[in-house]
Amino acid sequence: MAYRVTIERTTECPTAVVKANTTWREFPTLWRTLLDEVWAFLRATPGVRTDGHNVMLYRHNVPEVEVAVEVGVQVSKSFQATGRVVPSTLPAAEAAATVHAGTPADIGAAHSAVRAWCSEQRREVTGVSWEIYGDPDPQTGHFDVAVYWQLA
Repeated sequence: MAYRVTIERTTECPTAVVKANTTWREFPTLWRTLLDEVWAFLRATPGVRTDGHNVMLYRHNVPEVEVAVEVGVQVSKSFQATGRVVPSTLPAAEAAATVHAGTPADIGAAHSAVRAWCSEQRREVTGVSWEIYGDPDPQTGHFDVAVYWQLA
């Protein structure tokens, strides 16, 4: 799949997340549990979310941690932390971005394409990346994923 990479200025976006330090090997079996925890909180706390999407934020340069993740949902108002669900934000940043239209299992290709583009353009990344999951198509269930890498 060919990816078109662009530079975007993102605005800060509030999120409800569960944070975890993990490995890329463990993450595919971990993320669903974290996301389910956030959705249980949102169902029990009306009004915090109006139409936000699922999100995953990754911090790649944390000492002694392969990857620090925040798995959650965009929210529309502030809230108090409850259990492991805490308020956070997607960053306001200059970011290299692309859209992944393939299967979720192949999303790594989108990240690789953005990193390769940054290298070709001599743009340094900070080690923070994130994904915003689009709405599923009502007939096919397919959804696109926007992939961002924060630029230094």
